Amino acid sequence: MTAGVKANTFSIAALDPATGNLGVAVSTRVPCVGAICPFVRHGVGALSTQAWTDPYLGPKVLDRIEAGASADAALAEVMIEEPDPELRQIGVVDVQGRAAAHTGSANDAFAGHITGEGFTVQGNMLTGRDVVEAMAERFRATDGESLEDRLMAALEAGQGAGGDRRGKQSAALIVRGPEIYALVDLRVDDHPEPVAELRRVLEVAKRELFPFVAALPTRANPRGRFDEVRKRLAPETS
Repeated sequence: MTAGVKANTFSIAALDPATGNLGVAVSTRVPCVGAICPFVRHGVGALSTQAWTDPYLGPKVLDRIEAGASADAALAEVMIEEPDPELRQIGVVDVQGRAAAHTGSANDAFAGHITGEGFTVQGNMLTGRDVVEAMAERFRATDGESLEDRLMAALEAGQGAGGDRRGKQSAALIVRGPEIYALVDLRVDDHPEPVAELRRVLEVAKRELFPFVAALPTRANPRGRFDEVRKRLAPETS
């Protein structure tokens, strides 16, 4: 029997249908959750692999989606091949907005998931089902906002409903668009209030990082928009 890193975790994976951007937000009572659980591939899908985490499952599912399978079919194929499906938990959404999730029977209670159009929320070793219910409700309620804000709000709702019953330690938020770099890639690796700290970092990034990211070279504009940024940052002359 293979195991993996134990990540009793709550997470959300989602699609922004207006932009095609995909993202994941996740938190757990293990350090550096952003390094092992979320996988996002633009034009393909986004997922979180957790519980007794096997990071190899993320690329396996996304490869099948990229080859033409739906989120549900890709996840089912991978779970058939998986030697320890009862230990795993995965939630995945594809670029068409189709969502699927798997919660193995050996996940620590409370363990469960909710899927909807364009999103999936999942968690294990939670304080109760109200954690995933609160996340799904908040995500639906924030329709029309940016994907990063919707993911962040859902994570906050999950933490507010109790989150991981062992406590808090790390959180992460990633959103990918069509470029080689992520639009958002924020991590809180070790903090007594990781979700609240992730919100603080997100607000700092909105002011100080995202305008720079928006000016980076793109496939359509290899020179980027740095001239505009330099003009805005240049000191005023009298």
